[in-house]
Amino acid sequence: MLVNRRSPYLVPAVTVVLAIGVALVVGWVAGRRLPGVGGRSMLSTATVITQIQSLAQLVTVKYVFEKVVVVEDAKWYGQNRLLMVAHGVAKAGVDLQRVGPTDVRIRGGGLILTLPRPQLVDVYLDEGRTEILERSTGMLRQFDQQMEQEARREAVESIRKAARAAGILRDAEERTRLQLTALARSAGFDDVIIEFR
Repeated sequence: MLVNRRSPYLVPAVTVVLAIGVALVVGWVAGRRLPGVGGRSMLSTATVITQIQSLAQLVTVKYVFEKVVVVEDAKWYGQNRLLMVAHGVAKAGVDLQRVGPTDVRIRGGGLILTLPRPQLVDVYLDEGRTEILERSTGMLRQFDQQMEQEARREAVESIRKAARAAGILRDAEERTRLQLTALARSAGFDDVIIEFR
């Protein structure tokens, strides 16, 4: 049960949580999956992390990656080949729309906030930096436009896996805890506990 003498802090805390949740929804972009095309080979290189940034929103972490993708389609009458350097972004944070009234508890001078576990909220290619370095078409072949889409799909999926392996969800949890603790203390709470369910 909520303590009445701390109730003036509940409205600002819940308002901030809901405002951040709305910002999170606006930034959400669903990943697309395209069906694979048979008869093709794809050479894969390691995905290299090039930048980690802490963000002010509760998308709390952004990782920037670089990946080289090669797609080849060899037939007896010629080969199509595409070489792309993909620059991708992965963002992680907490879906604050899933925070309900029972997740915000005030006890004396303290606040206990229970949040859903962080998740990847967006993975996409930075189109301004992603480039096709090579496109080659066999003499008796027409260039297949689907090769570029396949390379992009492979790059996004590889970046998604690399972000998880690099610990983006762990970093998002840590930064969420730090940011919300600082916010609650500035609202007047002495003791702040952030839990994840």
